[in-house]
Amino acid sequence: MNRREFARTAVAALGAAAIPSALSSAQPSGSNSLPFNLSVMLWTVYKDLPFEQRLEKAAEAGYQAVELVKEFENWTDADFRRGNSKKRSLGITFDATAGVWTGTADPAARDKFVADLKNFLPIAEKLECPAIIVLSGNRVEGLSHDAHHEACIEALKRGADLAAKQKAALLLENIDQEENPKYYLTSVAEGFEIVRKVNHPNVKFLYDFYHEQIAEGNLIEKLEKNIDLVGLVHIADVPGRHEPGTGEINYANIFRKLAQLKYDRYAAMEFEPAGDPVAALRSARELVTRSVQR
Repeated sequence: MNRREFARTAVAALGAAAIPSALSSAQPSGSNSLPFNLSVMLWTVYKDLPFEQRLEKAAEAGYQAVELVKEFENWTDADFRRGNSKKRSLGITFDATAGVWTGTADPAARDKFVADLKNFLPIAEKLECPAIIVLSGNRVEGLSHDAHHEACIEALKRGADLAAKQKAALLLENIDQEENPKYYLTSVAEGFEIVRKVNHPNVKFLYDFYHEQIAEGNLIEKLEKNIDLVGLVHIADVPGRHEPGTGEINYANIFRKLAQLKYDRYAAMEFEPAGDPVAALRSARELVTRSVQR
């Protein structure tokens, strides 16, 4: 099950080091002139290849980071060692992963969310991964909007202390209502409000431009107003969830704005390539380079 399937059915050091330093880009991918690092959400490409070959394809496309979902679900300790060894040999980082499948918006599930996070943190540590993507989960029938909102805040406050002990970040993500009509957190504006109220250096927002374009639009203004709360951005175009430049989102302007705002964390390609995946990933990386150098 990938994050999209879950969304349909389930519901760092301080200051500039306010979240784990591994979320920032010391060596940008593919070009030393990029102000932020690039990554690939691995579920989107080469789904039928063995894990290590998928890493090789990401490296071939010029990326030095990938994000995971459940590729590691049945790994043994030897598998973790082998996966980490392969990534290091390719100069790749695992910059973020999903793996906590209980949402934050249900107050009755808060203890389970905390328990699931506690159980997953050692797995993230085995992956040498500094950030965990978390979701609100689905709306609860009969529960008010305010109750859902406050539940997200309280769950993340409790989870933040656990994550901080491992120097990990929690990244709350929006999902659009067309992909999952039952999902609670469809609004980026509300997501930023939740993270601001949590007020913890280890809790940030995963701004998925694809989902927000479908949900509400007005992508750049929200980015400008809340850049301090952004821990990760996800990239795909609308419609079709293909590579940037194939649809209606002006990603050149978004990449340029990220650079102007001195965003220094990860931008992850979470698109389903319309053609050859390596070519599509290279094209996306080149669009970033052209945009930020103009």
